Amino acid sequence: MIKRSCKLPAKCFLLVFLSVFCFFSCTESGKKDAATVNIELPFPAEHYKEALDGRLILLISENKDTEPRFQLRDDSKTCQGFGMDISNWKPNESKQFDANAFGYPMQTFSDLPLGEFYVQAVFHKYETFNRADGHVVKLPMDRGEGQQWNRAPGNLYSTPQKITIKDGQFPPLNIQLDQKIPPIKAPEDTKYVKHIKIKSKLLSDFWGRDMYIGAHVLLPEGWDTHPDVKYPLAIMHGHFPKDFGGFRTTPPDPNLKPDYNERFDVKGYNITVQQEAYDFYKTWTSPDFPRVIAIKIQHPTPYYDDSYAVNSEAQGPYGDAITYELIPHIEKQFRGIGEGWSRFVYGGSTGGWEALAVQVKYPKEYGMCFAACPDPIDFRAYCLVNIYEDENAYYEKGTFRKTLVAGHRDYLGNVDATLKDMNYRELVIGTKGRSGQQWDIWEATYSPIDKEGYPKRIWNRLTGEIDKEVAAYWKENYDLAYILKRDWATHGNNWKHKIHLYCGDMDNYYLNNAVYLAEEILSETTEPYYDGEVDYGDRAEHCWNGDHDNGNHISRLRYHRMFIKKYVEKVHKVAPKNADLKSWRY
Repeated sequence: MIKRSCKLPAKCFLLVFLSVFCFFSCTESGKKDAATVNIELPFPAEHYKEALDGRLILLISENKDTEPRFQLRDDSKTCQGFGMDISNWKPNESKQFDANAFGYPMQTFSDLPLGEFYVQAVFHKYETFNRADGHVVKLPMDRGEGQQWNRAPGNLYSTPQKITIKDGQFPPLNIQLDQKIPPIKAPEDTKYVKHIKIKSKLLSDFWGRDMYIGAHVLLPEGWDTHPDVKYPLAIMHGHFPKDFGGFRTTPPDPNLKPDYNERFDVKGYNITVQQEAYDFYKTWTSPDFPRVIAIKIQHPTPYYDDSYAVNSEAQGPYGDAITYELIPHIEKQFRGIGEGWSRFVYGGSTGGWEALAVQVKYPKEYGMCFAACPDPIDFRAYCLVNIYEDENAYYEKGTFRKTLVAGHRDYLGNVDATLKDMNYRELVIGTKGRSGQQWDIWEATYSPIDKEGYPKRIWNRLTGEIDKEVAAYWKENYDLAYILKRDWATHGNNWKHKIHLYCGDMDNYYLNNAVYLAEEILSETTEPYYDGEVDYGDRAEHCWNGDHDNGNHISRLRYHRMFIKKYVEKVHKVAPKNADLKSWRY
């Protein structure tokens, strides 16, 4: 090895050192000069003639195989998004995209890396509601898709175009919102599946316009040949159902090309789904299966794909509308027994919370609940946040450092998203609780309203600082475990035998923590003892529902056959002495 000497004057050495230091420090901090953003969007006159309100979302992605509008997600595979509110966008008027618009995962345009990307814009259309409480709010009305901003009929989007970001600058663009998402065709009735849609007076009065709720109804085998029989009602809660999914009268499509399911790491999962649906049809019509009416409720709101099935300040009386308008309507039309003991509820995740919530809120109107992997049922474990004691939702703070709070993990505990990530993504999609996503709907359900009529934030979306007044409101009105403890002396006799909880102990969203706390409360009940069930799946992830023999990818497709049988086995505990428990068991 040849040694070379390089003697530099001290002054030159200092300049070189400072240059290198500046390069690395600027690179690691991510600080750059502010980007010049010149993105013009002409009014989409070919699609709309009236002024528009809504949310304009700009998506940037390296992946050309999928449209950017389908790539915004919580983990590292996400594309980039920026969002800005649009108010009174008039025909023949162009809009400039806001250079200071909030972004996720990178918050500013100047943070974007150099390279070639694909850009797409989506316009999420809002409508104006003149509510009965005197507030005028602008929100996205569901249009049959279940509150999906990137799939909602009537929304506009652009054809993706390729750009190059260089020299730290975003290129000038003229983006045409040339595509309009078409209407969705309503499902058709069949021998077994019927579709119900009614105008709700309660909700129409609240929202100041006609509002509808509905359900997909699965009739029991022999319903048409047993005209004198009345049936129990199996109510499945959950996300917006396009139809009565999981029920198929024909074998899997032989021409179906096998897909890959990223969540479950399963090849050909689409074929498995069809096979399970066909197997359920065979089970449903078999001689030994209980004869009940099964329904999936459709109750999307201007905030989410469903209402969470309870009354709330921001969304109105959905709990009463479902319990006192929709369900009696279905029972009358399809010969339901129509008594509280004969209605039972079940569901997972959102549906799990709803199943327990309606049992808690309407103790006499429902006869049993089976809540799987429920959304947080004790707000001392609002995922990994204790909203009563923690000061900040995003960070665990110490004297000398702070640690980001995890939001999503796999069954081994590997974290791929933080709670801050999740909330920032929603903030790009919509302000004032209008993203149509998970954290926003919890606020729309549990929070009081602010001066404008939108849900109050449980925490500052930018900083994570928790509002203790809002937390106190949540506790008294929607903390289900706390309400059970507070009101057990009053309603315990109407809750005993009825509460059944199931959760994986490695739930991806840490929902098992709240179930542990709720179990402690239930296990301490006396006069009467709750006499229900709480069960956990070892290393089981989100959607575990009490099945110890199959993986989540299978058991999540078997809710009906699992919980209908469980209800029938236990119904004698909740039914009155003279109840008919035989005629529907043909």
